[in-house]
Amino acid sequence: MRKYFGTDGIRRIANTELTPGLVYKVAKAGAYVLSKHTDHTPTILIGRDTRISGTLIESAMTAGFLSYGANVKLLGVIPTPAIAYLTRKLKADAGVVISASHNTYEFNGIKYFSNKGTKIPDSLEEEIEEVMDSGKIEELTAVSNKIGVSEDRKDLLDEYVYFFRKNFDDKFDSFDMKNFVVGIDTANGATSVVAEKVFKALKIPCKIINNTPDGININNNCGSTHLEMLKKYVVDNKLSLGIAYDGDGDRCLAVDEKGNTIDGDKIMAIISNYLRKQGKLEKDTIVATVMSNLGLHKYARDNGLELLQTKVGDRYVLEEMLKDGFNLGGEQSGHVIMLDYNPTGDGILTSLMLIQAILEEGKSASEVASIIKLYPQVLINAKVCDSKKYDFDKNEKIKNAIEKLEREFAGNGRVLIRPSGTEPLVRVMIEGENQEEITKKAKKMVELIEEELK
Repeated sequence: MRKYFGTDGIRRIANTELTPGLVYKVAKAGAYVLSKHTDHTPTILIGRDTRISGTLIESAMTAGFLSYGANVKLLGVIPTPAIAYLTRKLKADAGVVISASHNTYEFNGIKYFSNKGTKIPDSLEEEIEEVMDSGKIEELTAVSNKIGVSEDRKDLLDEYVYFFRKNFDDKFDSFDMKNFVVGIDTANGATSVVAEKVFKALKIPCKIINNTPDGININNNCGSTHLEMLKKYVVDNKLSLGIAYDGDGDRCLAVDEKGNTIDGDKIMAIISNYLRKQGKLEKDTIVATVMSNLGLHKYARDNGLELLQTKVGDRYVLEEMLKDGFNLGGEQSGHVIMLDYNPTGDGILTSLMLIQAILEEGKSASEVASIIKLYPQVLINAKVCDSKKYDFDKNEKIKNAIEKLEREFAGNGRVLIRPSGTEPLVRVMIEGENQEEITKKAKKMVELIEEELK
């Protein structure tokens, strides 16, 4: 079990759990691990979202890198996928994002990207932890003219805008968009500095909300985790589509013109359908996690597509995509990876592909989204003894109950049980055709698990 890194970097309460001292050590150890095989002075990019603690964490991170002897380019507020893109484009040795993604403002986090623009693998995170706790930190100290220097490069945000212009300018120029208006919710997060620039550059008519970050309003009842405001805004203003990003800009969810949610599974269905028509869906395959809805499985099967599943986490989706050369994958939460463009989830990229697919069809967003029907889904947490949460699949009573439920569903439902990586919980997710029925079944399963693993 890792001590500092979780499923998506390090994420803790800023300044009490994620202290400047801890951040300094993470930076020094990370610079060492990520650049120990190079024969030059390492260069590392740092970007952050809009949290009040962002500059505090950035300062500690910068100090750690400079003390090791690495040079730093400070990009300021910028989406996570922009760091991934620019790390690769500028041939930097690593990139760091300071963000807690969709969490509230009091949290912050650290995500490392390799020189290939991908999140670093578990093995490298484990190596960084070993260095942090090995007593080596004081040895990793540059002296005299070997001390690193930092450089303010907020101008590199324009390179990210150009990335979208280069890939989408010609396509959007060909569309008639006089009756097409998009509502955009930037969650008072990292996309607040760039989303409007991109949409204006591509001449996509848009109206923007939650675009005035103040350090504490990031993700506050807005963005991809709180769609209520955007739904109302789209319907009240008779907009064609609503787009919601999360705090660091690597997720995107959408809302159709009637105010209905278009989640990550629906987005992947729409984009896969569009890419296949263009002959651009590699091996007619979508890569998704075990959390993706049964409806996505049925959409894929009915349309002659392959759907591959990984464990939860966009890094595992990416690993599967890279392994066998697939170019579309993602999660129900709105992390969608399109490897032809960027090796990480990119909210703005996802939204542009979705808009392009809708405009190409010449139909409303709700009509385009109707190609997939999602099944009702219930997720309830069972509170268990922390030391027993990984034993649910070894318990005969629990195993028998799961098998019995799967037989009852006969292919028209699904049971997914998994332990929480951070809390003393076992998560029970059940899908089926009837919401009331699956809720009862989920509660019964939770009772059994709590009784057996207390």
